[in-house]
Amino acid sequence: MTATTTAPLAATTARTVKRPPARLRAWATRAPLLPALVFMIAVTQLPFVATLVISFFDWNALYPKARHFTGLDNYRQVLTDTDLRHSVWTTVLLTVAVVLASLVLGLVLALLLDRRFRGRGIVRTLLIAPFLVVPVAAALLWKHVLYNPEYGLLNGLLHYVGGPQPDWISHTPLLAVEASLVWQWTPFMMLILLAGLQSRDQQQIEAARVDGASDWQIFRHLTLPHLRRYLELGALLGSIYIVQNFDAVFTITSGGLGTANLPYTVYQSFYQAHENGLASAAGVLVVIGSIIIATFALRVVSSLFREEVSRA
Repeated sequence: MTATTTAPLAATTARTVKRPPARLRAWATRAPLLPALVFMIAVTQLPFVATLVISFFDWNALYPKARHFTGLDNYRQVLTDTDLRHSVWTTVLLTVAVVLASLVLGLVLALLLDRRFRGRGIVRTLLIAPFLVVPVAAALLWKHVLYNPEYGLLNGLLHYVGGPQPDWISHTPLLAVEASLVWQWTPFMMLILLAGLQSRDQQQIEAARVDGASDWQIFRHLTLPHLRRYLELGALLGSIYIVQNFDAVFTITSGGLGTANLPYTVYQSFYQAHENGLASAAGVLVVIGSIIIATFALRVVSSLFREEVSRA
């Protein structure tokens, strides 16, 4: 048999071997992920759907037989009730203050850690430690170790220098909550910004130094524009968490003295007033706000990945 006859025979044999359909191959590839997908839907999406349904009912747990459909009345009450509106404003104020302060402090610490000095690894580990503390434990630490008017560290230092002995939580309740959250979230911002600093083009910075640019000019015209995406990412991820924060408010002030944010109000409506419908409506609004912020965060992350790929 010659080579000219074997070639068509081989082609015919290859055509007779049937490959599985593309749809079947796609399902075979995705099949191992189906259990995780089913678990995620059962754990996250079904409870949210149930919460969404309950939010359209006037449903008090103490009077289960009196529940009835009310449409958007619960949402209208959440947006018009004075206490609930105040909790929304408190949530916004708490989020903005904590995120901005954490970003500024995180940027300062990242700039310091970007320099080489002896013991930098130890200092970096110590600065990361607050972010690794359990949120409730961190709030208890600030409430009893620092803020306590009788044996707290802050009043102890003031007593040593002859200063006043204020009750920090009573006099500045919202600031007390903000300080504990800033302490815990500054390391997170520092890590993000430090990663941005270490991804700078060093040749560009060296060229600017050769041209006579000062450290401030390099920071203003080169470093800060490069860190813009990282600042946005830190702000968005921090906002997602602070909007939903419950631990610090519950532990330090128990929602009193004007510090009740929206998650604490949801807890108060559900567990204390037993208003399931009203609490569900407020919870849905929190989820919608978090989804909006998370969408922007994902866009920033995607743009960062695209920039790194194009640079590589």
